[in-house]
Amino acid sequence: MLFKEGRPNTGENWAEKVACELCGLLDLPHAYYELAIWRGTKGVVTKSFVPPGGRLVFGNELLARFVKGYAADRVYRQTQHTVRAVIAVLRANTIRLPLGYGSNSTTHAADLFVGYLLLDAWIGNTDRHHENWGLLVTPPRRIELAPTFDHASSLGREETDERRMERLMTKDKRGSVDAYAARARSAFFHSPADRRPLSTLGAFRVAARFQRRAGAFWLARLASVEWPRVETIFNDMPSSEMSEVSKSFAQKLVTINRERLLALRSTL
Repeated sequence: MLFKEGRPNTGENWAEKVACELCGLLDLPHAYYELAIWRGTKGVVTKSFVPPGGRLVFGNELLARFVKGYAADRVYRQTQHTVRAVIAVLRANTIRLPLGYGSNSTTHAADLFVGYLLLDAWIGNTDRHHENWGLLVTPPRRIELAPTFDHASSLGREETDERRMERLMTKDKRGSVDAYAARARSAFFHSPADRRPLSTLGAFRVAARFQRRAGAFWLARLASVEWPRVETIFNDMPSSEMSEVSKSFAQKLVTINRERLLALRSTL
């Protein structure tokens, strides 16, 4: 078991828990988190998804083997961390889907990773850097894509309640929740020559163009999510962890991001 201590007043704990439950609505393999307290400290607890005898190989270690000059120790602003490079590596037939997971439209690890990027765009996860995804390697020869994990930098958790309320109430489009959603940046670049990373929506769009069938599948999966089930997830969060304003803001955010994602269906 792993206990992750959330920094006080950052929303990291509730963001991790809510994102976990939203993963479930999309039927994505994911690390399962529960709110927890250890020695008086609030956090989340999760059971290790690494199988006995296996190990988690992070994306930076993997890409360093295939991308010439890849700087594996640079976590942020790593311009070689491109969607194209990740999809190319994950297309390898030797990389399987997580044990027990399967779908007629998600047959390769690259297809499933497109689903991870759809999740990021839906919840505004800005922290899918190359140590926040990876492979599980189990002797003698099993290699599989790891479940998605570490989603604490999402759902606007870093905003104060005062700022959330301002965004919810303003008539200034530049300060609205829509504007906030549009500014969310991923940890992926379109090209090593680029100076700015792709938006979370842009990262999914690029991946979906490489894996069109998977892109269409995950958009259809998102479209099938019933809103009352989303509302229930937020309503079940204790007020001691997540304020009513943060719930309203996060629900508005995922609503906007859902609409932005589903608008891509005609292009696939």
